[in-house]
Formats: sequence, structure tokens, C-alpha cells
Amino acid sequence: MLIRALRLLPLFSILLVAQAQDPVALARKALDLLLAGQYPEFHQISTADVQKGLPLPELTKLGTMIKGYGAVEKVGDAQMMKSGPNSIVTIPVKFANQNINFRVVINSSGLVAGIFQLPGGINWQRPDYSKPDSFKERDITVGEGEWKLPGTLTVPNGSGPFPAVVLVHGSGPNDRDETVGGVKVFKDLAEGLASRGIAVLRYEKRTKQYGARVASIKNFTVEEETVEDALAAVALVRTLPEIDGKRVFVIGHSLGGYVAPRIAEQDGKLAGMILMAANARPMEDLLVEQAQYLGATGTPLENAKMMQAKVKKLESGDDDKPSLGGVPITYWLDLKGYDPAAAAKKIAMPMLILQGERDYQVTMTDFGLWKSATGDVKGVVMKSYPNLNHLFVAGEGKSLPAEYNKPGHVAPQVIADIAAFVKP
Repeated sequence: MLIRALRLLPLFSILLVAQAQDPVALARKALDLLLAGQYPEFHQISTADVQKGLPLPELTKLGTMIKGYGAVEKVGDAQMMKSGPNSIVTIPVKFANQNINFRVVINSSGLVAGIFQLPGGINWQRPDYSKPDSFKERDITVGEGEWKLPGTLTVPNGSGPFPAVVLVHGSGPNDRDETVGGVKVFKDLAEGLASRGIAVLRYEKRTKQYGARVASIKNFTVEEETVEDALAAVALVRTLPEIDGKRVFVIGHSLGGYVAPRIAEQDGKLAGMILMAANARPMEDLLVEQAQYLGATGTPLENAKMMQAKVKKLESGDDDKPSLGGVPITYWLDLKGYDPAAAAKKIAMPMLILQGERDYQVTMTDFGLWKSATGDVKGVVMKSYPNLNHLFVAGEGKSLPAEYNKPGHVAPQVIADIAAFVKP
């Protein structure tokens, strides 16, 4: 999950500081320096913590990734919103190969406190398997208190009660559609499954809706990132009159699949789990593997290996150590020793485990580990698809990050297989 899993990193690691009073002007200055490759100047408006956590080699690496988007064609008008004492400025940038929304956080002292990337808008067209006349959608709120999340419930027409699935995001600040480049994975799943008689709940991920606030959490773990909100969503769905409360499933994609056994164990009443491109190995191991797959050499590969080694050495009581890869130590410690496949086998509930064979972020190695651990468990179904990538979109040849920029849809067979599992 070097690209997907490290979508977490900008939220925590790209922490910047600047010296002007206008939040929009500050945000634009930081972005301009980044786009121009003026990294020393960028450091000059950064805090000492940022300079330590994001040294010049890492800034250069980030700049190289941004250059891969192609030439800058247009920088759009900035939009600002308040989040407590912070101002959050979003600046859309149209590159030749991709649209990116840069989100810059300005704190109450007039300093740039964060900058990260979100996928830009795409012209999504309904796939053929979506039958909009067969379902309806309504807004819904997941959770209570300070972490309320806007969501969408997609419900088949009719009186029900219907089986339901809750969609759990991959890593990074995902929207409710799980928009990645030119693909909306969760929107495809929602409309495709609702067209087949299954209700679907999807929602904005906490790290997207409350990015600045989440970044300030000292002891951040995957519980705050993903698990708590998934449990709240499942509990909410069960209360709805049109839903069969005994037929509620979780669909976890990537990180969402990795932690799905945790969600199932804590909930205790799920009808089953659908795991899509779920890693069975620790994330730090995947980072090295992905770096090697993408041809990384020198510093980038050595950094991945160094981080892997540091994570492996972490022990209980290391909570106060500096973050690794921009992620708090508490996050790594929380997952240390976690074996999702073993946990899933212990739960022994119906599972559908799906894997694209062209996926380089979570590979057939992980699929094999799931099979070894759960293959003899009653109710476990495993399917792999030769031409699908990490987003379950069809393609040919070696899968690369640029492939995600192209408009595409979750493959029809995936929709059919999930529907058959939920509605046998």
C-alpha cells in the first residue's frame, strides 16, 4: 500500500509553517513553493518539527511524485472554512494527467499547520450495472458528538426489509465514494448492489471530514481512523425500518478489509464480511514491497526499509517516540502483532475474500495467506480476478499508479459475486 496506505502520511507528516496574516495567501504561498520545487524556501516557513520530520530529501521525493501528475494547467480559486481555531484552505490544481485538491491548514498563530492532497473531481458516468430507477438515496448521519459524519444510504425500491452492507474505506482521507483518481469505488458498489436488492451505507471518512482535528490527536490509532466509525455505521443501519438487522455485512477495501476482523469481533453480530484487496501482512512490509515493485532505488527504497526495521523494533512503552513515516507511534503499536487472517479464522463467520491479480499494493501473496488461514472455515468464499487492479478495475499489463487516473468502474463480476454472497 505504498500509494494507498501512505495516503495517510500527508495528513500527519507534511506539517508546515508560514508568516502572514491572510490564511488564503499563506496557503497559496506554501503551495507555490512546493510546486516550484523551492524546498529550502519551503523549509524557511516551516517549524523546526516540520524540518525534522520532513527533511529536504523527503520534500524532493514529494515533489517528484507531484511532477508525475504532469504540467500545471490551472490553479483554481481557493476556498476557506473554519475548523475551531484553524482555517482550512482548499486549492484545486488541474495537472495534465490528474486533478488534485491541495488542502492547507492555517493555525490560529498565522502559521501553516498542514498540507495534504485529495483527489480532484472526475466526470463520473454510471456503469451499465447501475439501474437508477430501481433504488433511491437519502442523506444520513453516522455517529454522534464531535465526530458526526455525513453519509448516503442507497436503498432498493420496495418495502423490504433488505439486507445491507456498510462500506469501510481504504487508508487516507477518503470521501464517501472512495474517489481515487478517475474511479469511485464505493459509488459503483452502492449503486450496483442497490440495483440488485441490497441496501448500502457509505460515509465520509473521519480523516477527510475532520483532517485538522484528527492530525492533533496525540495517541491516534486505527480505532479512531476507521473502526469506531464503522461500528457506529453498522449500529445505525440495524435501527432502520427498511433493513433486515440480522443481514448486515461489512465490505472493507484495502485497509478497511485489513481491520474488518476487528470490526466484526467488536460488533459481534455481523452476518458476514466481504474483504476486497485486504492485506494479511503488516503495512510496513507492504511499503518495502511496493517500493521495489515501482522500481525505487537509493534513498526512497532505503527509507522504506529503514522505516520497516524501526516499526519491527517498537515495543510497548515506546508511545512517546517520534512518529514514523509521519504516523504516530501509537498507530504502529496498535497494529503490532495484529494478524487479521488469524483473527478472522477465530471469528469463523461467513466471508467473501476478493483479490485483483494485477494488484501491486495488496498482492496474491496476501490472498494466499488468507486462503491458508481461512480456507477450511465454513462459509468462506475466495475469488481472484486475473485482469483487475487494486480498485477492482479491469486493465492489461503491469499495473502502475497512473492507471488510477483513468476513468473506470468496479468490474461487473465483482458486483455480481458480492450480491450472490449477500443474497444467496
